[in-house]
Amino acid sequence: MTSHEKINELRSQLELFLERLDHLDPEKTSVEDVDQLIQMIEKIEKELG
Repeated sequence: MTSHEKINELRSQLELFLERLDHLDPEKTSVEDVDQLIQMIEKIEKELG
């Protein structure tokens, strides 16, 4: 994967993460929801490394 493709993929993943974060209702968010978000960030971090 080229650097440009990697950047586009990371951008796409970050947009998905932010979209999910924006749609969370703090009153209804479960531990599982937060765990999924953390897993998304860990995946992004792993791809950057």
